[in-house]
Amino acid sequence: MGQEEQAGHAKSDTRLGAAVAQAQGGNETAFMVVYRIVQPGLLGYLRALVGQDAEEVASEAWHEIARDLDRFQGDGAGFRGWSAAIARRRALDQLRHSRRRSIATALEPELAEIPSSHSTCDQVRASLSTDHVLTLIRGLPRDQAEVVLLRVVVGLDGPAAARVLGKRPRAVQAAACQGLRRLARQLAV
Repeated sequence: MGQEEQAGHAKSDTRLGAAVAQAQGGNETAFMVVYRIVQPGLLGYLRALVGQDAEEVASEAWHEIARDLDRFQGDGAGFRGWSAAIARRRALDQLRHSRRRSIATALEPELAEIPSSHSTCDQVRASLSTDHVLTLIRGLPRDQAEVVLLRVVVGLDGPAAARVLGKRPRAVQAAACQGLRRLARQLAV
C-alpha cells in the first residue's frame, strides 16, 4: 500500500472512529455514516467469498454489528477489522450451509458497486479493469487471495487482517507479499 493510500485510509479511519463513537451513543445519522464508509469494502470482500449471496450475508453481518455495537472498543481501523471479522464468520457459515468446501471456488469477478460521480465510460473502464484484476486474484491460492482482498478491498492493515483470519501477522504479511508479487508478474505480462 502506497503512502497516499495509507494517508487516505488514515483520514477515513479517523472519520469512521468518530462516527462509531457517536453511533454507540445512539446517533442514527452517525450509524449511517459508519455504514456508508464500511459497506462498499465489506460487500466487495463478501462478493469475493460468497458470490451472489453477498448482500444477504452483509445484511446478517450488519444486523450483528448493530446488535453488538455497544460492545465494540477501538478506533476506526479497529472497527473495520471487527466488522470484517463478523462478515467473514457469516460468510463461512453461509459457505458451510451451502456445502461449499472452498472459498477460492466462490470468488466472483465483481466488486462492490460504489456510487460515484464518474461518467458511464469511466465506470465501464473501471469495471473492466476490476474484472481483470479479480480474475487474476481468483487464480491465487486461497490464503493469498483472501489476504489481498482484506488488505486492498476492505482496507485493513496487516495486523488487522491477521486477526480477521486468525493467523500470525508474519504469515499474513508473507501471503500478501507472495500474492501481490504474483499479481504484479501477471500484470507485467
